[in-house]
Formats: sequence, structure tokens, C-alpha cells
Amino acid sequence: MEIWLWAFIGSMAVIILALLVKIHILQKAAKEIEAAFADRLITDTNTLIDISTGDKYMRSLANAINIQLRKLRAERHRFRQGDIELKNAVINISHDLRTPLTAICGYLDLLEQEDKSETVKRYLEIIKNRTEILAQLTEELFRYAVIVSSDKNAVKEPVAIGSILEESIAAFYTALSERSIVPNIKMPQGKVIRTLDNSALARVFSNLLNNAIKYSDGDLDITLSETGEITFTNTASGLNEVQVGKLFDRFYTVEAARNSTGLGLTIARTLIEQMNGTISAKYENSRLSICIVLPDTS
Repeated sequence: MEIWLWAFIGSMAVIILALLVKIHILQKAAKEIEAAFADRLITDTNTLIDISTGDKYMRSLANAINIQLRKLRAERHRFRQGDIELKNAVINISHDLRTPLTAICGYLDLLEQEDKSETVKRYLEIIKNRTEILAQLTEELFRYAVIVSSDKNAVKEPVAIGSILEESIAAFYTALSERSIVPNIKMPQGKVIRTLDNSALARVFSNLLNNAIKYSDGDLDITLSETGEITFTNTASGLNEVQVGKLFDRFYTVEAARNSTGLGLTIARTLIEQMNGTISAKYENSRLSICIVLPDTS
């Protein structure tokens, strides 16, 4: 009797051990599939998922995932190709629009020199204003298409953020003065250095200053911290939280902003993200704050 009992116990021990080994193999295969799947989603590669186990069920699962990965890769390639074609089309169309718009503006200038009635003068002024808006929109559209199509790995170099900010503010001195805006600027004594695209950062600051001129009630606070955080804050009683939430949307404009294309802040966001930074906007107590964070990646 004892022999049969020990034999039964021994058999159960072998079965349990075999099950534990099987479970270990399945867990290992599942981890291999998980790691490989996560890697294939973020890398552009034709390598499919392969596992070390010979278990037919786990290999069947891996093959099923590989079939979906092939479909996903094909869709991704089709999307990228279509995106490139669309961006190139926008660049070409906006570029081709420049010539006729320039000619229209030229003829409008000539027409202004002719004798005309007050009604014609009024209509001519409306046409000229609309033409200038269209020309500005075309130019911004061209620049936006070029920016989003450009290489994100553009030449970058160590840049003193404070110096670029000071140069940008100085360039807008006349425009700010016309709105009676005297910027309140706060910067650290030491230089805040980041490795990035010099001209791209200057463009971002230019667009944010343009934004302040459009929406400010007459004030502007600009702060640069030692951690690389730049904040533009101004009173904007003409805005609300819903409008501020859409400021970075392409072609979104606020009625209060005259001659606005709706691309300035979109371009700023694109450039900041290409430099591995972040940009956000918030609206509290009738004050608009746009914050840029440029992390130290050196």
C-alpha cells in the first residue's frame, strides 16, 4: 500500500513539475511577445515577432500578431506617403498663389492713384484689406508647410535663451509702443543655455509677441526661469477659456484679432515640439498665459 502511495505522490510531483516548467515557458513566451510588440510599434522595421518557445499555441499567437503588424506597417507607410504628398501640395499651391497676389496688390496700388468717387474709395479699401489678409494667410501657410515638412533633426547649437528673447523684444519695440505696451521682463542673472535651433526659437518668440499685441489689454509680463521655462502673460479680457483652448489649432482665429491667419501659435507649437520642448496656454482671471518649457537635454 505504501509503495502505491509513494508512486502516486511521485507521479503527482512529476506532473506538477512539468506544469510549472510549462507555465514558465508560456510566461517567457508572453514576455517576449510583449517586448517585441512594444518595440515594433515604435521602430520602423520589417522584423517580425519571433519567440524562443516551440509551443504551438504561443507561436500561433505570435503569427496572428505578425499578420496585424504587416497591415499596420502598410497603413503607416500609406499615411506617411500621403502626408508628404499633401504637404508638398500645400507648399506648391501657396507658392503659386504668391505671384497673382503680388500682381493684384500692385494693380490696387496703381488704382489708388486714379481719380475715383468716395464709394469707389471705400470699396477699394475693403478689397485691399481683404487682399492683404489673403496674402498674409498664403505666406503663413507656405511657412507652416515648410516647417512641418522640414527635418526635425535640424542643426542645433548651444543658445542663450535670454539673448534671443531680448533681441526679439527689441525687434517688436515699435509695434509694442503703438499699443502702449511696456513689457515687464524678468530673467535670471546667469545665462540659460539650451541646445536648439536659434532661428526657430526666434520665430517662436516673434509669434508669441505678435499674439500678445493682438490680445493684450495693454500689459505684458515675460519671465524666463533658470530651468528653461518662458512665460508670456497678459490681460486679455476679450478671450475666454474655450477660445484659449483652441489657440494652437490650425486656422483658428478669434474675431477680436484682426488680420489673423490662425497659424502663428500652431507654427510656434510645431517648432517647440521639434526642439523637444512643450508649449501650453491657460486662462485665469482674464489673464492669458502661454508657457514654454525647454528641458536641458545636454
